[in-house]
Amino acid sequence: MTQIRATVPDLEQQLTAALGAVGDGSSDFDLNPDVTLPADRKLRPAGVLVAVSTYQEAPQVILTKRSSALKHHPGQIAFAGGKQDAADATVADAALREAWEEIGLPRELPLILGSLPQHETVTGFQVTPVVALIDRPFEIRPEAGEVAEVFSVPLSHLLDPGNYQVQSRRWRGVRRHYFAVPYGPYYIWGATARMLRGLAERMQR
Repeated sequence: MTQIRATVPDLEQQLTAALGAVGDGSSDFDLNPDVTLPADRKLRPAGVLVAVSTYQEAPQVILTKRSSALKHHPGQIAFAGGKQDAADATVADAALREAWEEIGLPRELPLILGSLPQHETVTGFQVTPVVALIDRPFEIRPEAGEVAEVFSVPLSHLLDPGNYQVQSRRWRGVRRHYFAVPYGPYYIWGATARMLRGLAERMQR
């Protein structure tokens, strides 16, 4: 346990430095340069929480598997988070609120270190990934009807660029390429994988 605690300040420093680096945002269209986006498109702000737990043997990233009964993105792997409501002062507030609603993470528990550049999704959201450390366990409560499972992936796996793949599938009649970073039975792909890859790139600098 002493060794784990000794590494936490180093991790906090490394993540904070990575988040402070200059860099462009990302989008679901990064690997599809032939896509032309309307200049006047309106994007809805959203926030997701990249929650890194530091109370286990090694740092883990907390992720969710969406319910297969949902209309949008059923069964996909995602961060806790969602669109910014009128009552949310910032996208970080939206991420914290959604994390409480979706997985039972107390709002006062995460230590927010900063944010990654915004990510544009095919569904019209401008997502801000908010990175935070979780230094003690909490009672995980998946939101009934929305979250099928809450699980963790070692941060080391997600920070290794060699674990990322470029894959493709047909979407709306067009072949679309995207990033994927599989882990065991979990197929992490699309926007979630792209945002994680952005973090991995920054940590390699």
